[in-house]
Amino acid sequence: MTKKYDVIIIGAGSVGLPTAYFLSKAGERVLILDELSSSGQGQNKSAIGGVRATHSDPAKIQICLQSLDIFSKWMDETGANIGWKKGGYCFPVFRRKEEDILKSILPIQKKYGLNIDWVDSEKIMEIIPGINQNNLIGGTYSPGDGQVSPLLSSESFTNESVKLGAEFRYKENVTNLITEKNNKNVTVKGVKTTKDEYKADAVLNAAGSHATCICEMAGLDIPVNPDSHEAGITAPVKTFLDPLVVDIRPGEEGKTANFYFGQNLDNQIIFCYTPLKIFPGENRDSTSEFMPVMARRMVDLIPRLKNLTIRRLWRGLYPMTPDGLAVVGKSKNVEGFYLSIGMCGQGFMMGPGVGLNLANLIIKGNPIIDKDVFNLLSPDRDFYSGKKEALK
Repeated sequence: MTKKYDVIIIGAGSVGLPTAYFLSKAGERVLILDELSSSGQGQNKSAIGGVRATHSDPAKIQICLQSLDIFSKWMDETGANIGWKKGGYCFPVFRRKEEDILKSILPIQKKYGLNIDWVDSEKIMEIIPGINQNNLIGGTYSPGDGQVSPLLSSESFTNESVKLGAEFRYKENVTNLITEKNNKNVTVKGVKTTKDEYKADAVLNAAGSHATCICEMAGLDIPVNPDSHEAGITAPVKTFLDPLVVDIRPGEEGKTANFYFGQNLDNQIIFCYTPLKIFPGENRDSTSEFMPVMARRMVDLIPRLKNLTIRRLWRGLYPMTPDGLAVVGKSKNVEGFYLSIGMCGQGFMMGPGVGLNLANLIIKGNPIIDKDVFNLLSPDRDFYSGKKEALK
């Protein structure tokens, strides 16, 4: 006999887990399927844990403000420590070009509720102790942003969802969707897996880098193509840095578009950069060029970092869309099928806010944030008409 649920979620990762939690909290019977052996074992554990609402897209600003609210209150509401650290995000500026970019988006950031301001060089030196003062102009600072442990949070979202009645099935691949066709309309009724089949009134695709093939099962062409980014973490050092720091200048070595790092709650420095030449596909082997390039940039920005001991390096996947924005919501062409895919490397910071809005959309038919803002992430948009946002 085929088992029936209210909602089936494909993918127990950065977005699937919070969505399962909020659906279960609302009383829905939820099944979460994942091809791996436990929750958060895909790209979630590759995240560096930064959570910011400092974006230039209205939907991402508002969704990430919700994520920050959820993460910051999690210990009070559940008793679980997920490594939350409210240290803000700081974008130091050394050239007029970056100053113009950051100042140009301040009005839209403030319009949609972000607490952010331009500060002078003296304030930047206070926020980032030991920063190289040569040519330092100032920068932006958003004190409400922060950091969270991806491993602790995925475990806690799983545990809380199970307490609320959610069911998890691991090592189970989705092989097809159960659909019904009526003329030109398609309705998704459930899923078939390598082990069984399950029915539900709603199916959510949160499959990360494998999301496109799940969309194709529903007859949707949603372009999500992964590329990889490398990161690393150091041994603990004495606490000195509150915010996560982002330098949006391209590197002089011609390999990096920007780089970013912060000191987490365990006093380790965690770091990453955006390569100018992308690494397409799902290869996650570490490269020989990452650490020398990263070390030069970090030490040039903050000379005191030169004696750090590197503990570990890794690469994770960014499921990318052509316009650099996530795909969240429901296509008008398919009933019973919802999407939270193409997060472009920001699934962890967007996850709780996306989950909160998707749960409301699935249960009540509308997101929590303004519908017009939410629809900026619509699956039915033209993916090739827009430009990638300035703050990536």
